[in-house]
Amino acid sequence: MRHPATLREDGTAIFRAALEAVDPAAAIRRHLKREGDRLRVGDRSYDLARLRRVLVVGAGKAGAPMAAAVEEVLGDRITTGVVAVKVGHGGPTRVVRVREAAHPVPDAAGLAAATEVLDLVRGATADDLVIALISGGGSALLPLPVPGITLEEKQQVTKQLLASGATIQEVNAVRKHISAVKGGQLARAAAPARVLTLVLSDIIGDPLDAIASGPTAPDRTTFSQALAILERYGIRESVPPAVRGYLEAGAAGRVPETPKPGEPLFGRVQHHIVANNSQALETAAAAATDRGYRTLILASGIHGEAREVAKVLAALLLEVRATGHPIEPPCCLVAGGETTVIVRGQGKGGRNQEMALAAALHLDGTEGVLFFSAGTDGTDGPTDAAGAFSDGQTVSRGRAVGLEAARHLAENDAYPFFRALSDLIVTGPTRTNVMDVHLLLAGPREPRPA
Repeated sequence: MRHPATLREDGTAIFRAALEAVDPAAAIRRHLKREGDRLRVGDRSYDLARLRRVLVVGAGKAGAPMAAAVEEVLGDRITTGVVAVKVGHGGPTRVVRVREAAHPVPDAAGLAAATEVLDLVRGATADDLVIALISGGGSALLPLPVPGITLEEKQQVTKQLLASGATIQEVNAVRKHISAVKGGQLARAAAPARVLTLVLSDIIGDPLDAIASGPTAPDRTTFSQALAILERYGIRESVPPAVRGYLEAGAAGRVPETPKPGEPLFGRVQHHIVANNSQALETAAAAATDRGYRTLILASGIHGEAREVAKVLAALLLEVRATGHPIEPPCCLVAGGETTVIVRGQGKGGRNQEMALAAALHLDGTEGVLFFSAGTDGTDGPTDAAGAFSDGQTVSRGRAVGLEAARHLAENDAYPFFRALSDLIVTGPTRTNVMDVHLLLAGPREPRPA
């Protein structure tokens, strides 16, 4: 039997290998190459000698290392730039200015950064290249509401959507339609300049219009869909009247829609994914193999309510433990994506901690298993933890110190439970963001009695 401490050490090592695979600076250097006066990315190249200026803008938790890597590649060809990052996610750059702001609920610092970004690209010409660096968190970090809607009103709507259990795609669909920069409007402001957008994806399926609310991508969502999302989660009548009124005006055709696919301005816009969740999972699987585990990648699109997803994954881990199906232990099942939490209680936690706690209830009493769940950005909900791990002894260990796992789960209060057991996963800011990684580890099965 593999000792629980060994499973935890292995899970931590496997997760760290996954983080290294999606390091933003390394990802930029892999995809962005300079050969003399030619800048190459994917199947495109740009003649730097013909460009008047190179402007770097962006938003997201990975913005600072992405900007530093672009500076490393382009050197003195960068004219100026500004990127918005989450507080604590800054880093040294030479030319590009790094602005720290709040996430997930936007603040005045983000508003100032968004204004600075928009002002910079508005002066671009057809002889300029705008390099946009986009990563997870960018939507909250570029909060520039349309005239008539205040930052406070946008903050309120964001809080209501997050608490309702809306997916990040749904949250962003609403935010795009009350923003002056999201949903392709940054690209519209930069026209007629050429725009190269380098993307670190934190959305299932890598949809360009959803990552950071797609500031340089054509928007496939509409005002009517944004209203329908508010209706679906029962908050249409409780959002600020100015927000509801603006969305209703847009749905009625009284406000222009966001730029849509096929508009000419996107003919001068290129998007390139530099890292995503699949890369993290593939590296996690390889690291697990190196540590002696059989591996199976389940999916990079895991989503749904956190405790319900945990129930399914825990059942799969129990099946592996009991029968050796679909893979014989010792094994590591790898999954990724992003779940949501419907807030029912007044506790403290995040989606990964909630998953680990829900899984603990289903794994209770089972030997030789570990459920490891963490956010690649190092943040899980409004806490300083990336996630948590649990096993078949988590519930009993909690009870031994006076904590009932079921009660803490009912109150969305996973953080203090795992903190008391020293089972939180704390990485600090990783300065990357490709959603979450879930590791289901099982040690060797005991031989059946003759």
